[in-house]
Amino acid sequence: MTDLIPHRLDDLLARLTLPEKLGLLHQWQAPVPRLGLPAFRTGTEALHGVAWLGPATVFPQAVGLAATWNPDLIRAVGAAVGDEVRAKHQADPARVGLNVWAPVVNPLRDPRWGRNEEGWSEDPWLTGRLATAYARGLRGDHPTRLRTAPTLKHFLGYNNETDRATTSSDLPPRVLHEYELPAFRAPIEAGAAVAVMASYNRVNGVPAHVSPLIAGELRGPADEEIMVVGDAGAIGNLAGVQGHLPDHVEGFAAALRAGIDSFTEDDENSGPTVDRLTEALRRGLLAESDVDRAVRRILGVRLRLGDLDPPDEDPYADVPPDLVDCPAHRRLAREAAREAVVLLRNDGLLPLSSATAPRVAVLGPLADTVHLDWYSGTLPYAVTAYAGLAGRLPEVTTHPGTDRIVLRLGDRYVHCPDTPDGGPLTLGAEPTGFDVFDWGRNVVALRAVGNGRHVGADDSGTLVNDRPGPAGWVVRETFRFDHRPDGTARLHHLATGGYVTVEADGRLSVGADPARAAGFTVDLLADGAAEAAALAAAADVAVVTLGNHPMVNGRETEDRVDLALPAGQEALLRAVHAANPRTVLVVTSSYPYAVGWAQRHLPAVLWTTHGGQEHGAALADVLLGDADPAGRLTQTWYADVAELPDLLDYDIIGADATYLYHRGEPLYPFGHGLSYTRFDYADLRLSMAEATAGEEVEVSVSVTNTGERPGTEVVQLYTRQRRSRVKQPLRQLRDFARVTLTPGQCATVTLRLRTAELAWWDESRGALVVEEATHTVQVGRSARDIRLLGALTVTGAAGAALPATDRCGVGR
Repeated sequence: MTDLIPHRLDDLLARLTLPEKLGLLHQWQAPVPRLGLPAFRTGTEALHGVAWLGPATVFPQAVGLAATWNPDLIRAVGAAVGDEVRAKHQADPARVGLNVWAPVVNPLRDPRWGRNEEGWSEDPWLTGRLATAYARGLRGDHPTRLRTAPTLKHFLGYNNETDRATTSSDLPPRVLHEYELPAFRAPIEAGAAVAVMASYNRVNGVPAHVSPLIAGELRGPADEEIMVVGDAGAIGNLAGVQGHLPDHVEGFAAALRAGIDSFTEDDENSGPTVDRLTEALRRGLLAESDVDRAVRRILGVRLRLGDLDPPDEDPYADVPPDLVDCPAHRRLAREAAREAVVLLRNDGLLPLSSATAPRVAVLGPLADTVHLDWYSGTLPYAVTAYAGLAGRLPEVTTHPGTDRIVLRLGDRYVHCPDTPDGGPLTLGAEPTGFDVFDWGRNVVALRAVGNGRHVGADDSGTLVNDRPGPAGWVVRETFRFDHRPDGTARLHHLATGGYVTVEADGRLSVGADPARAAGFTVDLLADGAAEAAALAAAADVAVVTLGNHPMVNGRETEDRVDLALPAGQEALLRAVHAANPRTVLVVTSSYPYAVGWAQRHLPAVLWTTHGGQEHGAALADVLLGDADPAGRLTQTWYADVAELPDLLDYDIIGADATYLYHRGEPLYPFGHGLSYTRFDYADLRLSMAEATAGEEVEVSVSVTNTGERPGTEVVQLYTRQRRSRVKQPLRQLRDFARVTLTPGQCATVTLRLRTAELAWWDESRGALVVEEATHTVQVGRSARDIRLLGALTVTGAAGAALPATDRCGVGR
């Protein structure tokens, strides 16, 4: 912050009245015309593109961006998103704020977390490194002005949706300081993030919004300027579902005293927040100095955004409106989606050769669609997996692999309009076919054949076929078939919990009473797996696209219960493979799956997250060998859910959780990803064999492309402390480097091992300490594919405590 800003803050605070200050504490900040303060809004969503504000470039989900292991690319994506926020802000400054709620830096401790797609890695150091890159792109490079104001989410210990407002994330001191805090500290210490959002959960029994960790750990002497915002409705939970305080006045006062600066409550209506804080002042629960402290942080961010300056003084004020989804951003979206593809298994089937023009069948529920998640933007266009390959090869067929059914009640059939806008479902003489999409745990979506629209319940409960697919905060397009002994089935609507009934006028609607539920006979018109298998048998290669729908069975408010593919999808895969052994599985998902059968039986398996508008084009680039698969996993893929601890067990050390402590054999390890070429490692060298705490050691290795194709390798550095007074990780990432080599080319890759990062938290001393010990130095292709070993002895440490500024070297 420049010297000018504190003086301006002092001046503004002195001239604001108390009611005016209170008006600045809500998400929708009231204007103060007499001081030239315009209205201001926090909370533009920018997780992997600008969300909820109309068409914008849609990049891969954050966990997919992470799979690139490419900080420079991630920073470029952040910059593109920041520019598009600016362009939309200039078009509509009242609606589009410059405080963006991204990135999410909660480490991906458990792959069942419903919001897995939003994070970066199960490793806190890698999370910090990559999230810092994205935040730097969002904030821009100007020394004093911000492109946007990045906000880290969600402080702290937030990895479950199940009862998220009432459960407690119990963090032992070592887990707190070694695993949870570093990912937040990295972007803050690097100057990349300027705000943080508190989380819904409790931490060690205390609601996060009033946790002493906000002041004690998030903010320190150097971090007083960090603005902290409340999550939506979370402060109301203090006197609500959490029952932590007797009324909202005490709850809002406690949150402000604890360090919450901006209240995200009651949507655009700031009245209840202002009233409660006013009453808290009257009761003596707050002092005006508490208000001033929060307002100062808020105005500090606004000043750095240029929000209070003339446009000609704002270096980001001239972003042209046509920058949104411009050609450069489209190219960047394709590059990001391409580098995010991870090759999990390959026995030589890939890459396919476009020169030989193979006949390809692209099959499965994700073959010809691009799905969006809750925080996605509006797609300007979408290239599906089928379209990507069809645009490159002369003979490409496709089928979703879904069963096609009709629903019959006696001699009458369920029917719906085949017009583009759809309409109510009714019972009559003419049947309508429905394609059944299996999204796991017997949850299905029904798509009307006539108009290609999904069935959902409207606000009155009437079933209509007018939806593009499952969507919305409340998903009203998913059902379960409740099969009965007489061979009929009731249709259970998941959002309402009711069952489908037939009204007197013949319309189908959702009712609460199971006794009134209609018992439909489900007639199979077409066996989707059999039809897909027939196309596979007629092709040279089958590409089966399976995975999740980001709005079903694993999303915000809903954790997964297992790691299994949906049963119908697994059956489809096996049927296609039986028809054509040359089957490639492409898992497109927001999280890992236990795809052990595919690993054992298929010649090739790939994973990519939901890749945004260029998903299919990027996938075609990799499948056809125009690009080497450069993606690497940033979290462990387990063979079975039984390998995971309880979802609410946050003690990764005691539970042997994450790649750091996991003792089993993973399906695919942290850091895993194959190439179309081969790389040999040799000549491991350390710049010193002994080092003292605080020194930096250079670790160099020679990497040679011994294959016949150019390729990109991600060289990974891990360490393991051999002896310690406490339980240590079995392996821990310390650095990595990407290197692209032509056939026969050799390069020396230099990695950096910061001995300060070998520290662990000593509870008895209340400090991070580095022990005098020998560490095994490991360099390889993943956490379990180590090619070279060395040793480093740290001397002169003997449990030396590190100063706070050395606690996290991420981003240095």
